[in-house]
This record gives sequence, structure tokens and C-alpha cells, in this order.
Amino acid sequence: MSDLAIDIRSVVKRYAGHVAVRDLSLAVPRGSVYGLLGPNGAGKTTTIRMILNIIVPDSGSITLFGKPHLSELVTDRIGYLPEERGLYKKMQVQRVLRFLAELKGVDGKVAEKRIEQWLERFALKTAEKNWGLSKIEELSRGMQQKVQFIGALLHDPDLVILDEPFSGLDPINAQALKDTVVDLKARGKTIIFSTHLMDNAERLCDSVCIIAHGEKVLDGAVAQVKAEHGSRVVALSVAGEARDQIRHILADRALVARADEQNRYYEIQLAAGADAQTLLRRVMDTGAPIRRFELVQPSLHQIFLERVGATAVEEGMSGQG
Repeated sequence: MSDLAIDIRSVVKRYAGHVAVRDLSLAVPRGSVYGLLGPNGAGKTTTIRMILNIIVPDSGSITLFGKPHLSELVTDRIGYLPEERGLYKKMQVQRVLRFLAELKGVDGKVAEKRIEQWLERFALKTAEKNWGLSKIEELSRGMQQKVQFIGALLHDPDLVILDEPFSGLDPINAQALKDTVVDLKARGKTIIFSTHLMDNAERLCDSVCIIAHGEKVLDGAVAQVKAEHGSRVVALSVAGEARDQIRHILADRALVARADEQNRYYEIQLAAGADAQTLLRRVMDTGAPIRRFELVQPSLHQIFLERVGATAVEEGMSGQG
């Protein structure tokens, strides 16, 4: 039995002269949470659609659980939350969920029990209100997204694929989804999700792959990726009123390659050949009160900007995945 839930080898997909995915190879271990990261238009959704056999690669191979992804026995083990949400708006929530369960061959009584459990878990059924009896169109956007997420899980899939699952969710609903991902992993499920939200990926993922312009930029375990990029990053915090005193230092490209301003501190990538002690002395010479100066592992956000580039990210914000 293969140890991989997904094994993609040298996959290529073209559209009318445009290469959406170029020579992509990925290996997703069973029972892991795997992040497919990149700006919009990078090729994430195209890759997911090839995994699901919605579209066919021009070349290369894809296997799921050691078997060709074309097999119906394999596809029945997958739960999918698409980026484009779509539910029958005039139908009652429970009827929609029963329909989705039936499509996956779930017994009616089993489906009813699971629907009840999931509605309660996602606070769609409480002592005050049972949203399961409401029509889809009566639900908020966040509630509709939770319903569609439930629909992807009713057949108890071994592989759960989530395409931009946090888009449009408020913090409470986003946390409910994150908690569910953690529970699914604890049950041995494999979760792969695409996102351009690096903070969520950093908290949830065991491994990540960054894609830009249809090509893999890097992949590996999150700890390994951060360790490989962690020798030249400084977390710097000064008193709020002193920030203007150090802006000229942060703009010195012989010393600072990039300074990402967080809410309470700067995450600074040192320039090639620059030394952290030089940066510290320069800041001290300004007289700015230093609250934090620490060599740290970079965030995935910082690595993403370093490897993909801010320009590519901005260009991709108006594209499709």
C-alpha cells in the first residue's frame, strides 16, 4: 500500500498557448495537512481539478492512494469543497445535504444521523434555531459555506480537498473550519487545501508547496522550509513614536533586502553579506528605544514574498487559480 495519498509526477496542462501548470511533481503523505500556496492565477485550482479528474493533464501522471485517479473507487474516497460555491438556493438545507450524501452512496439513515451531528457541530442547529429547516437562500454567506463543507464530508472521505476554504469567512466560522481540519487529521484523513492566506497555512499545514506561474517554487515540511530560510531574518520592534527614526535604515538595500511591517514589529530579511550586529548598531545609533531584536525563523508570508516576489503576487490578485 502506498504511503502517499497523492502522487503527481511531471504534470503539464496548457490552454490555448498558455501553460497553466508546468512539469509539476508533488507527493502528499497520507494523514497529513498539505498546503498548496500561491497567488491567484498560479495554477492551484487547475492542479486540484486535475487531481479530481475534472480536467485531464496533457502529460504526466497522477495517482491517489497508489491507484490511477481515474478510478471511481478512488474518487468516491474524496471530499471536495470548490472555490466557486454552489448550492440549490431554493432547497431546504437538510434536503440539499441528503441529496449530496445520496450522490456518494451514503445510506439514508446514516446520512440523517451524520447531517444532524454536523449541523450541531457547526451551530446550524441550536436550541433557538434549526437552520437545517431553512432554505439555502435564507442563510448568510458564511452559513452557506459551512453547509457546503458539511456536504463534502458526509461520506466520510479519506482525502479532503479544500479550494480557498477561508475566503469570505468571519473569524468564528474560519476557526470552526480550522478545528475540523485538525480533527480530520487526528482521524487519519489527508487534507489538501489551496490558499493565498499564509497565516492559515502556517498554523495548519505539515507540508506546503508554493506555486507561481504554474511552476513549483519550493515544497517540503513547514519546519524544514522555515529552517532553510531562517538564518537571515530579524524581528525588530521599537517604540511606536521612534519608527520614523529607523525608516532610512530599513530602506538601505545594502543592509536590508526586505522589511515587512507587522502590527507590532518588523520582520526584516537581511541583504546578502549583511550582518545582524551591523543592523543592531545602526538602530541603536539613532537613539530609538529597542523593545525587541531577535534572529527568528521567517514566517511563510515572508518566504512567500522572497521566493515568489511581491510583483508576481500583485499580478496574480486579478487572475484565476
